[in-house]
Amino acid sequence: MLDVRRLRLLREVKVRGTLAEVASALNLSPSSVSQQLTLLEKEAGVELLRKAGRRVQLTPQAEILVAHTESLLSRLEQAETDLAASLTTVTGSVRLAVFQSAALALLPDALTSMRQRFPEVRIEMVQREPETALYETWARDFDLVVAEQYPGHAAPHHPDLDRKRLTTDAIRLAVPPAGLAGGEARSLEDASGLPWVMEPRGAASRHWAEQACRQAGFEPDVRYETADLQAQIRLIESGNAVAFLPDLVWSGRGTSCRMLDLPDDPRRTVFTSARRASANRPAILALREVLEETARIVSARQ
Repeated sequence: MLDVRRLRLLREVKVRGTLAEVASALNLSPSSVSQQLTLLEKEAGVELLRKAGRRVQLTPQAEILVAHTESLLSRLEQAETDLAASLTTVTGSVRLAVFQSAALALLPDALTSMRQRFPEVRIEMVQREPETALYETWARDFDLVVAEQYPGHAAPHHPDLDRKRLTTDAIRLAVPPAGLAGGEARSLEDASGLPWVMEPRGAASRHWAEQACRQAGFEPDVRYETADLQAQIRLIESGNAVAFLPDLVWSGRGTSCRMLDLPDDPRRTVFTSARRASANRPAILALREVLEETARIVSARQ
């Protein structure tokens, strides 16, 4: 009989690529991971791993076992979901990944509501960029992710993850207050010669922003890069930059920035995603319900 825990380690090698990364993800030592995989090879009676530089490569036989392990883990997760659903009280923990503007606008009220309505549910939240968080949720690092999708830029799809729309918000051009440098801008074209702040390259928001500027007929002068939207706002308010910002960032706060509407009224979509095998776990259902209620309230205020 093959050991399911060792099979999971083999799947983790497929997902993460190195024994060191597997060990880090599972809070084990690399030597322990190596020993367990050696035992799995003895149980299976076939070679499972080969060295490929600093990484390890799965043999065809290992790929077969990984495919079966995916099914086994999904069945076990479904069993845990069914067991939790049989109880009369919503309990357990939910590991949540969320990007910054959603964390600022939705999480404080949502966590308060969860504590009041579902006191036996423990929420563990980590801030992550959406593309990374979706992958890590598929890899079972998180149970639920709040992610975003920009117009014309589909967020990555991963096997066995569902997707539920949470809200949408308008994307506008944020420019400095009148009287400061850049404060005279009245349109996107007026911002063509101004310094910009954007998220680092690779982010969907950065790619969308660059394309929006190019479609308007200019290449943005991106002098500042930061994923921290609060830092972006400070740069704009002080007259040092302009930026595209979604409306969700203004929830619960005022600003001296002037917000200019963009052609075609572009809107960002915010959604949640969970593995289908655990999506009906009561704690996850409860958190999704609370997030949806919070998003409706926040949208009504905008």
